[in-house]
Amino acid sequence: MSKTSIKEIVEGLLELQKTDKSATILGIGPMSRNCVQAALELSKEDDYPVMFIASRNQVDKDEFGGGYVNSWNQFTFAEAVKEIAEEINYDNFYYLCRDHGGPWQRDEERNAHLPEDDAMKIGRESFVADIEAGFDLLMIDPTKDPFVRGKVIPLETVISRTVDLIEFCEIERKKRNLPEIGYEVGTEETNGGLTSTNTYEKFIIRLKEELLAKGLPMPVFIVGQTGTLVRKTEQAGTFNFRNALELAKMAKRYNVGLKEHNGDYLDDVSLLMHIPSQITATNVAPQYGTEETRAYLKLGKLEQNLVKEGLIESPSKIYQVLLDQSIKSERWRKWMDGDQVNLTVEEILEDKTLSNEILDISGHYTLNNEKVKREIKKLFKNLNEHGINGKRFVIDHIKRPIRVYSEAYNLRGVTTRIRELKY
Repeated sequence: MSKTSIKEIVEGLLELQKTDKSATILGIGPMSRNCVQAALELSKEDDYPVMFIASRNQVDKDEFGGGYVNSWNQFTFAEAVKEIAEEINYDNFYYLCRDHGGPWQRDEERNAHLPEDDAMKIGRESFVADIEAGFDLLMIDPTKDPFVRGKVIPLETVISRTVDLIEFCEIERKKRNLPEIGYEVGTEETNGGLTSTNTYEKFIIRLKEELLAKGLPMPVFIVGQTGTLVRKTEQAGTFNFRNALELAKMAKRYNVGLKEHNGDYLDDVSLLMHIPSQITATNVAPQYGTEETRAYLKLGKLEQNLVKEGLIESPSKIYQVLLDQSIKSERWRKWMDGDQVNLTVEEILEDKTLSNEILDISGHYTLNNEKVKREIKKLFKNLNEHGINGKRFVIDHIKRPIRVYSEAYNLRGVTTRIRELKY
């Protein structure tokens, strides 16, 4: 069947919200090949579209440092997803999406306080690679400005940069005679951002005026703050149904879907509230990476049990290597609370409880580390010799929390429901 565009998917979801067949689709962080396979298998099994939302830290051009996920650039990422889809005879719709594209969106760019012209140039070049690699959705996010840290970037500045980048992307897309792509705009920041309904509507109105004046398309998603906030491996925010519903209704007036970020670790009640709140899509990323880390640690415990039973003589060092590399990565800092952000590696190593917490938070950042890959390979080999498919366990372990979301979000059969709207 011909691929339905991301714009048509969103339009279909907005129509379904008028019925009892509504759904909220998932944007899943492509934390690893295993995570991609888990998401595609569920999408195939339950008949719903899935979005892979890649940040620039995860997937980017080689000259900018590539991504921490498998060292993927835009093209190798696209090829990997295609390969996995072919391996499992995938027959639904997946969408390659840029999450938080634009200037200063790589950690090192922000930390280096790159001048605006340099940051915008790099952001544009990254978008060109996205377009050439066949991405379906680009999030235009010019709000990570290191020169206004701790302050809210003026709305007009955000609008100006957003329009400039959409115009640039449309020019580059048309140069290459490529199909239309969707755009996502806004920010999930809680310290201002698009939190209030007044600010949200003002942003939409001003953005629409500027885009129409230049003959540019309206976005398919606008991110709004629904109260979600991820810290460590927990949902530290509180889902705000009333705010979500008001933002969703406002977005629908302009035929745009409300997109929620930081949707990880939500409780069942909050998940089930997404359908009546009319949220069109939710992004979830670190939770699925954490689930993969936990899967390896469970397999490590299994391996140790087999050692005690005299069945394995040379076990892997999966726990210790994952622990060491997670702490040394220092990628856990962005998820910590308060003064813990400034902890030294030495302080963490002296505290076993804290060390394990860090491992839980940032183990997935190390899965492309050669030492970690070597131990995973040895772990799988040891278990396979005793009839245990470690890779299958890891994929199924990741599928569990994705399934919780897909069931609460009424996703089963949504591809068919959207296609039926057209006939």
